[in-house]
Amino acid sequence: MIPRIAVLDDEARMVAILEMVLRRFGYDVRGFSDPEAALAALAAERFDLLLTDLRMPGLDGIAVLERVRVADPELPVIVLTAHATVATALRAVRLGAFDYVEKPFDNAALEALLARALEHSRLARENRYLRAELRDRRGAPAIVAESDALRGVLDLVRRAARSTASVLVTGESGTGKELVARAVHVHSDRVGGPFVAVNCRALAPGVLESELFGHERGAFTGAERARPGLFERAAGGTLFLDEIGETSLDFQAKLLRVLQDRRVLRVGGGDERDVDFRLVAASNRELRREVEAGRFRDDLYFRLAVIPIQLPPLRERPSDVLPLARHFFARANAERTPPLAGWSDEVEKLLLHHAWPGNARELENAIERGVVLARGERIEVEDLMLDSLDAPRGADEPASREARGADAAEDESLRDFLDRATAEKLRAALAAAGGSKSEAARRLGIDRTTLYRLLERLGVVG
Repeated sequence: MIPRIAVLDDEARMVAILEMVLRRFGYDVRGFSDPEAALAALAAERFDLLLTDLRMPGLDGIAVLERVRVADPELPVIVLTAHATVATALRAVRLGAFDYVEKPFDNAALEALLARALEHSRLARENRYLRAELRDRRGAPAIVAESDALRGVLDLVRRAARSTASVLVTGESGTGKELVARAVHVHSDRVGGPFVAVNCRALAPGVLESELFGHERGAFTGAERARPGLFERAAGGTLFLDEIGETSLDFQAKLLRVLQDRRVLRVGGGDERDVDFRLVAASNRELRREVEAGRFRDDLYFRLAVIPIQLPPLRERPSDVLPLARHFFARANAERTPPLAGWSDEVEKLLLHHAWPGNARELENAIERGVVLARGERIEVEDLMLDSLDAPRGADEPASREARGADAAEDESLRDFLDRATAEKLRAALAAAGGSKSEAARRLGIDRTTLYRLLERLGVVG
């Protein structure tokens, strides 16, 4: 990606000279003669470096530097001055300037200084990425992609991450929409900031509004103190709104205003607050149809879908099934004592021919179930409990959910049945162990972490 540099000087002739010189260096350059216009562009667009004059009428280079440091502390700034003194140079550096250069400047020296500043910025971004991974040991979960379709999605993710444009991820349940949202965050310059995720369907409308916008003390019963919302807590990072298609039209109008103004009004508050976030939204609904049906605002849809990413279902990318299964197996097997050797040939055939109506999430659950229930050294077909869940798909059988029609609803109830069977197995193990989770995990041949995760997911009280 070609570095993008903003040039600011009150003399239009100097701006033109710098634009010409920097373009010869191979940079993408945008020049400004008005400091306020430059600051507005820096807030709205992505730049990799600012080269600014020090002495300008009105808002000088020091004032510009101070405001840039507040808005974007990581943006490298190089100060140009025809009146360089030790005092002004030190003051600029103390305020966060990377370095300064004196007019008239030497082209080769300026080129070397720019390269050094951009390299320093790149290393800082990598360092933020490593710190983010240390804060969250899960980091950015691996996206297993062998199929051309999913590789195309990942290429789009990497290109989308370069901008601050809103991203809308759509696809069936279980296709990995949150993984894609995290990938957009990790590949962006915001990787050092927080990744804040919220499931819009899981919260009542009033609660969702309070969670996102925040509230002031006394805004409602129980609001004993002011609380910033998720828009504010996502400052410098990415906000992920899952199941955005489940929200009300009233909420959609309020969300649209925040996206347009980049300002948020807390519940019960009177003053709007500036917010700095990158938005990724997701839905398993076809939002275009929701717009046509009047259930989703068309203006919000177009604001969200600046970069649309459609995730194909697992049945349309069979080459991903076995790599995904191996990935899930390795993770679940690492927590099992003793570990399994793998799965049988019959299991592999079933994995390849199963329709996977629940997509990757169903595959993950099946593999985890097999690791938990396996009696021998390998997972067998009966351990997956898939034979009663969904018949293997034949070569001529339609794969789409629509083509299966009412069978999809039956799949859902059968999946519930399998979860209940697993829950009963866990309850029996806990009862036999006298309520000791450690002993129950030992009897099941799994790690306590796996047991806790299963208990939580299935709602089993131990």
